Amino acid sequence: MVKISPSVLTADFLELKQAIKEFESAGVDMLHLDVMDGLFVPNISFGVPVIKSIKQHTHLPCDVHLMIDRPHRYIEQFAAVSDILGFHYEAGSPVRQTLESIRSHGCKSCLTIKPNTSAKDIFPYLDACDMVLVMSVEPGFGGQKFLPSALQKLTELKEEIARRGLSVDLEVDGGINAETAPQAVAAGATVLVAGNYIFSAENISERVKEIRRLS
Repeated sequence: MVKISPSVLTADFLELKQAIKEFESAGVDMLHLDVMDGLFVPNISFGVPVIKSIKQHTHLPCDVHLMIDRPHRYIEQFAAVSDILGFHYEAGSPVRQTLESIRSHGCKSCLTIKPNTSAKDIFPYLDACDMVLVMSVEPGFGGQKFLPSALQKLTELKEEIARRGLSVDLEVDGGINAETAPQAVAAGATVLVAGNYIFSAENISERVKEIRRLS
């Protein structure tokens, strides 16, 4: 079954605790937490203290997506509050060493690629990944439309993972809705990140069920 990872960045932060409880009741699989530094991406979001607070109020795994410059400098701090910790291939860190560092701190490792990065560029690192995140929008902004080029990347990664007998989840983030969710799953996605589409619903639980049904 496909896993659903709602993007907390879209939530009303004054009502975040209530939103998390709704996610738990809806049966989501994890929470997607976007960390932005204003350097690797233009926007700034939140850091370790906010994630630590979230973890104190939920049993859901924290799927932390670092959109920061040279993330290898902060692995220890973020690993302490993460269950899955991901960073960008393009962010200026030594890729294999950073993936290994994440695992050494007890987290699952995730490598993320931007829309202009080829799937083949990260083939050499798949054995060090527990998950790969394919961005289907440009990172750093919510509400963008799904880029169909992500589908081919998912298919290429799925085939390479299967060819090598690896166990790696394929996550997709950006523009996920009733139309794009089944397309992404058909292409190989096993984890769907959804933000606006979930938070715009009057009933979060029903929207989560809809995504599962369509996927």
